[in-house]
Amino acid sequence: MSIKSKCVDAVRVLSAEAIQKAKSGHPGICMGAAPVGFEVFADFLNFSYKNPKWDNRDRFVLSAGHGSMLLYSLLHLFGFKVSKEDLMNFRQFGSHTPGHPETDKTEGVETTTGPLGQGLGNAVGMALAEEHLAAVFNRPGYKVVDHYTYVLCGEGCLEEGLGYEACSFAGTQKLGKLILLYDKNNITIEGDIQTNFNEDIATRFCAQGWQVIRVPDSNDLARLKSAIEKAKSDLTRPSIIICSTKIGYGSPLENSAKSHGAPLGEENLAATKQTLGWTEAPFEAPADVKEYCKDIAEDKLVVERVWNDLFEKYEKQFPELAAKYKQYMAGYEPDFTNFIEKFDFSKPEASRASGGKVLNELAKLMPNLLSGSADLAPSTLTDIKGAEYFSPDNRTGRNIRFGIREHAMAAICNGIQLHGGLRIACSTFFSFSDYMKAGIRLSAIMNIPVIYVMTHDSIGVGEDGPTHQPVEQLVALRSIPNLKVFRPCDGKETVAAYISAFTHNSPTVLVLSRQNLHQFPNSGLNALAGGYILDDCKGATPDVILMGTGSEMGLCMGARDALTKEGHKVRVVSMPCLEEFEKQTKEYQEYVLPKKVKARVCVEAASHYSWYKYARDYGELVTMKSFGASGPAPVLFKNFGFTVDNVVAKAKLSISNVKKG
Repeated sequence: MSIKSKCVDAVRVLSAEAIQKAKSGHPGICMGAAPVGFEVFADFLNFSYKNPKWDNRDRFVLSAGHGSMLLYSLLHLFGFKVSKEDLMNFRQFGSHTPGHPETDKTEGVETTTGPLGQGLGNAVGMALAEEHLAAVFNRPGYKVVDHYTYVLCGEGCLEEGLGYEACSFAGTQKLGKLILLYDKNNITIEGDIQTNFNEDIATRFCAQGWQVIRVPDSNDLARLKSAIEKAKSDLTRPSIIICSTKIGYGSPLENSAKSHGAPLGEENLAATKQTLGWTEAPFEAPADVKEYCKDIAEDKLVVERVWNDLFEKYEKQFPELAAKYKQYMAGYEPDFTNFIEKFDFSKPEASRASGGKVLNELAKLMPNLLSGSADLAPSTLTDIKGAEYFSPDNRTGRNIRFGIREHAMAAICNGIQLHGGLRIACSTFFSFSDYMKAGIRLSAIMNIPVIYVMTHDSIGVGEDGPTHQPVEQLVALRSIPNLKVFRPCDGKETVAAYISAFTHNSPTVLVLSRQNLHQFPNSGLNALAGGYILDDCKGATPDVILMGTGSEMGLCMGARDALTKEGHKVRVVSMPCLEEFEKQTKEYQEYVLPKKVKARVCVEAASHYSWYKYARDYGELVTMKSFGASGPAPVLFKNFGFTVDNVVAKAKLSISNVKKG
């Protein structure tokens, strides 16, 4: 047996042992795809185990994240901080080896994967980022940005619609440094795929503009190596290598769905070791395997040193460009002092229009900012003015046409952000955030600052009807931990929302209007607190608090005028971001919403579920409890109760209920 084959078996056994000890996991892919993963790591992947975040490393993404032990075993053998004890603690609480790869838990893991197809989209984003940065910074003789993105997937990732969207985009963009290794074992949880996934994958990818390469038996490491070399040699298009494998290879459950998502069992594990001729102690690799992998890992450190020498010469030859490169990689931190004063919000304006102005001003301060849309930039107003579109002919373009691929857009943007060196904003209509939720959720899990611009925020969309009028989406996104959802009421609050997005290392959703909004004299950077007093009665405790977000703040202010004329003392509170308000001190929250003021009205043209906490026992809601309808926006707002008269009536009812006790 060759030393490389012995290393592959080490990956198989270590994976199976960890899964067996955890009594949980997916041994099938780890054993079947072990030669694919090992060949990439051993002969192709440029990495530095001493500096895992080295800028010019190749990226490896395990899109089939359920095969996490395959990745952990490789990282362990090649010197990353994944110890024997980490393997033994696979899937245990607090371990460095969670059930699916998490980028902040395990050194060497590039992205959090598991939901099938997401990693494939992430890899497309990483490849796009590499192309853009290379075009901006490389000069003849100085390829300071020059690396590949490898991604391993199975049938599941290609069955998901996201996988199709992402691969279609990658082919259109001719991302030649993207190499997809397809673990084709013809098995999913329910068994053989012939009854649910029997399409001609090669023809599909040819049609999408990919180079297609086949490896009939992935245990043939020489054939695998030749295939990857061929993929690397064609930079005009992405490449898919269809790697035929056997799920659960070497075990009694080989080619069986029973090896997919459960441990082999002690007897089958013992039989597997006997079949592979494995005699090592549990969680130990043979000495020659350890030495072979260590030597490879040490050799790869030379690649980083060569790059460091190249960059040193680059810095002398192109000092300004090198400084700009360092700034890209470190990230820009714009000075927002007096930033809000750059904008004239003297007239009513849709917050999508205000947002477009703010985004473009930020693009001047942050040359590494890219913006993309799912075929809606003329409506979302998120194009960077004067910048060209990213394309196969123009890799420096800062605007990205994702096409009508919302699901993939979110995943691709996560990959762009994870790559490093760039900031990314993407946009679509708010109702279509449903297509993006899985990617947005992963942005939040990974704590990466992708900016999602969602316009056409309510029933104010009007004639397009309920399919395009978001009602429940605000609640859905507000329920995601670590995600900020801003729905600004005017231009100045929109500025505050963008400032928040660019000063915190977490994802942000900006929910912006199609319809014009009033501009309020007292709005502004107080919105950074998430909630604040927009208007108040003077020198007295309010009789009632009117609170809301977005376009409904106009109704609150109108109701304030009417109630004030009748002798009521009214406080108006703008709550553009509930998540930020909840981060404030209890003292501040009490100052804005004092508990002793029990009469309250919450107004938002969206689902009511966000507001019960703030309405408390005697509060009233002016919200949506149904889908919208097709018709002119003013008619719809009136029909669903979003009128000054109704807010006034609700306020009086709340005041009355408080008096009744």
